[in-house]
Amino acid sequence: MKAIILIDNLTKGVLAAEWGLSVYIEHQDHKILLDSGASDRFARNAEALGIDLATVECGILSHAHYDHADGMGAFFERNTEAPFFLRKGSKENCYGKRWIFHKYIGIHRGFLEKYKHRICYVEDGYQIFPGVSLLAHHTEGLETLGMQNHLYIRQNRRYIPDSFAHEQSLILDTEKGLVICSSCSHGGADNIIREVEAAYPKRRIHAMIGGFHLYHTSPEGVRALAARIRSTGIERIYTGHCTGQPAFEILKEELGDQVCQLCTGMEIVV
Repeated sequence: MKAIILIDNLTKGVLAAEWGLSVYIEHQDHKILLDSGASDRFARNAEALGIDLATVECGILSHAHYDHADGMGAFFERNTEAPFFLRKGSKENCYGKRWIFHKYIGIHRGFLEKYKHRICYVEDGYQIFPGVSLLAHHTEGLETLGMQNHLYIRQNRRYIPDSFAHEQSLILDTEKGLVICSSCSHGGADNIIREVEAAYPKRRIHAMIGGFHLYHTSPEGVRALAARIRSTGIERIYTGHCTGQPAFEILKEELGDQVCQLCTGMEIVV
């Protein structure tokens, strides 16, 4: 498996960066795009890296937030056939709360209708290819995490804490074990690892790639998460985007070389 970070908050060299995430993946002769960042910058970076998005076989949206979804239009302009897989609960209804105000942070309004002929809504456990599947959250009480992170869903004219019914992880089966691509891990990185462990009881979990949504988390909270991650036995962590630099430094202190910083242009080979 090879994964190339097409967009992240950080970059090296001349490649563009933005608050967003997009990952190009080659696995078992298949070409996959996970998320599309917040604009067309991921696509321009792909061109600079010599990656032809027209050859991608499928796109996957990890969750219904703009910084992962709003580049879909740029992808569809460059690729005329590949479907984009969204979890069935994905809608244009995600909000972030600051003070008493709710700000829309969802998929670009109108995209779900405009690109409905390219979008496929899937249930939990959907297998895209052999060794490539999607897994939804199963941990109970995720609404509490939604409220703690000021994330809400607008439903029936009310704002309710997000339970992340629109979020899914990409699971890749490799010779070294399972690789989890979780993008923002709103449900908790440790919870997601345990969910994958329960769903694939006979498989070792090798690595996790994605943001951990820790940029609002206290140092004590990050250290506690690091301990829970360590207890899972996972071998490698590649994290960036919404993890935040202060939290990353704490994870590095706690987990050492087990943790690597994501950045635009980075290549991960398993």
